[in-house]
Amino acid sequence: MIKFAHPEYLQYLFALPLVALVLWTAWYLKRRSIRKYGERSTVLRMVPARSRVKFWLRGSILLLAFAALIVAYANPKVGTKFEEVTRSGIDLIVAVDVSSSMRAEDIQPNRISAAKKELQNLINNLKGDRIGIIVFSGEAYTQLPLTSDYNAALMLTDVITTGIAPRPGTAIGSAIDLARKSFEKEEGKYKAMVIITDGENHEDDPVSAAKEAADEGIVIHTIGMGSLEGAPIPVAENDRRQGFKRGPGGEMVLSRLDAETLREIARVTGGSFTQALSGRDNLATVFEQIESMEKKEFGTKQFTDFEDRFQYLLLLAIVLLIAEVLISETRNRFLSRFSLFAPNDEQEG
Repeated sequence: MIKFAHPEYLQYLFALPLVALVLWTAWYLKRRSIRKYGERSTVLRMVPARSRVKFWLRGSILLLAFAALIVAYANPKVGTKFEEVTRSGIDLIVAVDVSSSMRAEDIQPNRISAAKKELQNLINNLKGDRIGIIVFSGEAYTQLPLTSDYNAALMLTDVITTGIAPRPGTAIGSAIDLARKSFEKEEGKYKAMVIITDGENHEDDPVSAAKEAADEGIVIHTIGMGSLEGAPIPVAENDRRQGFKRGPGGEMVLSRLDAETLREIARVTGGSFTQALSGRDNLATVFEQIESMEKKEFGTKQFTDFEDRFQYLLLLAIVLLIAEVLISETRNRFLSRFSLFAPNDEQEG
């Protein structure tokens, strides 16, 4: 396993295209300056020992050296010892509504984006708990089984969006039933679920499903996305808004938060209901209740020792920089026999 001590420095890799643009600009200006002395092909025949290919070779080596230095600065570490570690926590499953109504914009920038942010905040604040992710619309699907790998969970949040569950609708009960199957049956505690949805259920009876979950010791917290007044549902095609969803008679469809259903789901399981609002810490109550729950101990396999590997990349960068300095832009007599360095490259560009 590889991890970085300072992953924030990897963002400097995005500067490499700018360096490449600078090199291209230098080559272009140099090419234009040749025209001041006459026809380009004629001028180039006057300096047959000059290699145009080596300019790009040196540029490529320079870019690779910069990339190696940036990655070395981020300090990659390689796991060297893999062993079972005992953790203390609970099993937590988060169910995220990905139905079309989650595109409504009564929470900025829209409900689904706000839901993903809530999920990311939740993952970042977990301490020893295992987490699983379920997405649902007309049916529920497991996005991530219970795991202690928070990095994997965070990466999967990026792909959560409306439409990834193929069956339309909203089936909260289906998500609860799938979560029940995901937990260990023999345990009557240590289990919690967070449902992030607008609560507009069309497919099943979520309160009955919640009562069955409560019988198995599952505590369900609900986070309501949206407003009681409702908001229109944007319709997009090729990532461009084409208007808003309308009913059979042409009237605009409004999606409203069903707070009562979500509040009842939380009540019958001993959990909490929170209506999400922009710019507020909507998970504070959930965190408090999760922290107060009785914890269990479980073993998980993970790397416990990591060794620095930046020195190898630093050495590579030094070698590349030395090579770039030593490479001359004049032709090598031996290599000039091959087509790559042949004299007819004055037609390049």
